This record gives sequence, structure tokens and C-alpha cells, in this order.
Amino acid sequence: MAGGHIQITDLSRSYGDVLAVNHIDLEMVPGEFFSMLGPSGCGKTTTLRMIAGFEDPDSGQILLDGVDIRHTPPHKRPVNTVFQAYMIFPHLDVYENVAFGLRRQRVGKDELRRRVGAALELVQLEALAKRKPSQLSGGQQQRVALARALVLEPAVLLLDEPLGALDAKLRHQLQDELKTLQQTVGITFVYVTHDQEEALTMSDRIAVMSHGAVEQIGTPREVYDEPTTEFVADFLGISNLLSAQAVSGVPGECLLRVGEFLLTARGGETAARGQVKCVVRPERVNLEPAGATGHNRVPGTVERLVYLGSATRAIVRLDTGQTLQSLIPSDGQPVAFEEGIAVQLELPADALRVVKGGGGAAAPQAEHVLGDQLEGAADA
Repeated sequence: MAGGHIQITDLSRSYGDVLAVNHIDLEMVPGEFFSMLGPSGCGKTTTLRMIAGFEDPDSGQILLDGVDIRHTPPHKRPVNTVFQAYMIFPHLDVYENVAFGLRRQRVGKDELRRRVGAALELVQLEALAKRKPSQLSGGQQQRVALARALVLEPAVLLLDEPLGALDAKLRHQLQDELKTLQQTVGITFVYVTHDQEEALTMSDRIAVMSHGAVEQIGTPREVYDEPTTEFVADFLGISNLLSAQAVSGVPGECLLRVGEFLLTARGGETAARGQVKCVVRPERVNLEPAGATGHNRVPGTVERLVYLGSATRAIVRLDTGQTLQSLIPSDGQPVAFEEGIAVQLELPADALRVVKGGGGAAAPQAEHVLGDQLEGAADA
């Protein structure tokens, strides 16, 4: 199976007065696991459905391996889609569910047997080939849906929240299996999710979306450790957003004032001036005894300690009134701090980033307009 190269240029889609996708540009390179991540209503599912052909864009191009597929019917595009709803046929056994598309293509018996067998082996369901869907767990049913999509050998596999209906433990297990499966088949996976952990765990690159626009594209490490906007910093993981005054800056470094304290940030909008937002992840915030000295330190009071198992979260109120969180890794010993005591917080310069404003609450849920009809067309 060959990978597919997707190039999206100036793509937009409206529902009445609601602009669901706002002139976005995206590129998915052959063989990568590319995720579109964002809250409900951000435009990610609408974008996926336009790639699949279930919706028509108002403007823009969708190129697959250099060919514009906007006017190609869904069943003639070299893509296949897996939805959160498994959409497998309850009256057919596992083998026949996977074979269904091949039979419609009138594939020969030997070729059909070979390809169905290979697809079932990929998803580890060879031993369950004769079972009906009602005899399968949710995870097994989702594997059947994956096998049915992959057996048609698409250039691109589109996945719309495929693990959303599963419990947490099974979802984590299938995240690992999906990534391994994608690496095995070597085709382009385009994955839609609102789950940050899913996107960070599986993706080669992530497009973080809000209000129909792309906020940032990058590797999981880049979007998590180097967010460029306030929305990305706040949406991905637990973030400390700190209001500050940018007083000076040179390329690669910005001097910030928080209350009466000066901090250095080496990352993000280092040329910013005036009131800004900066971000530092809790695991990069170091909790120290009161009176500790050194650069990039601010005083505060421990308001609350929350035990998480692998770490303890310390919620600290700064003397300026703002609140920051610090993660203290568990080492088998009691945490050296108590609620109500004064502390110093070290905010390392290379972990402190000035970010752009924007983003925010999700737009109206245009993604779900006509959703039932569109999902019903998935097998067309």
C-alpha cells in the first residue's frame, strides 16, 4: 500500500452564517500519522469530511498526490474512513464484514481470501473470523472497522474519533496498536480527535485548531513544549499562563516584569512589548524553600497539594495574586512542603515562553450539522 500526499490550500466551508473552516492550509506528507486536534466545533471533522468527499468546500483545493479531488465522488477517492460508530454489519461475521468492499469490487476469490486474511492478521482477529459483531467487544469491533477500511488498500486512511466510544484502559491499548498498525502499513493516517493525550501519543505531527483556523502545526514535542499561542498553551495539557509586562527584548530573549520581579523568557514572542501572556509547564516549575536566591524566581504560598500517584501537584499563589502549579515527581518520600507555607518558584528561562493571544472557547458546533446523514454516507 502506497502512502498519499495531501495538500490543502485556502480551504473553507460555511453553514449559513457559521464559518466552520476558515481558509486553512495543511499538508500531510506520505506515510505520516497526522492529527487534527481541537475542541468540538473547531472545524477538524468538517475538514476530514471534505477530504473524504462527504462535504463540498466553498473554496480552496484538496490535492491528493498532485490531483485535485474536490469533484471526485467519495467512492472513487483512494481514501477510506473509520468513524467512532463502528458501522459494521451485524448480520455478517467478521470475515464477511472485512470482505464486503472487495466483493463489491468483484475481486477474485483467491485475491479476496489473501487480502482479507492479511487484513485480519494486521488487526489480530484471525481467530475470530467467524464471529458475529454481537460476540465481539468494543475494541474488537473497532478492529473489524479498521480491517474493512485497510483491506481496500487506500492511499490515505481517515479516522474520525475512532476510539471515543471505548473505556480509558482499552483506549490506551488501542492507541499503541493504531500507531504500530500505521507504521506497518506505511500509509498516511489523518486522525481527528479532541483528546490531547491521543494526539501526543500517536502523531508524527499535529495541527491544533480553533474557530475553524489552524493555530499551530508541529511535532508533539513542539506543540507541547513550544506553544506559539495562548490557545495552544492552554488547550494542550496543564499549563501555567502568567500575565506579565514585557519591558525589553533581544532576539531569543525577553525581559518580563511580574509584580516587582524581573524574569527572562527565552522562547516565543521575544520581541513583544507591553502586557503579554507567558506560559511555563508545571513539570518545569521548581518548588524551593522560601528565601532561595537566584534569577527567575518569584515568591508565593502553597495553597493546596494534590497527590496524583506519580507526582504531587502543588498549587501556589504568588504574591502578585496569580496562581501557578508545580509538579513534584514522587520518589517514595513525603513531599518536603506543606499547605500554607511560603516558598520560592523557579521558572527556568528556557521553559518560560511568551505567547500570542487569540483562540478561546469553541465556535458553534458546525461540525455536527447534518452529521447523521454524512456518517450514513460513509460506506457509499
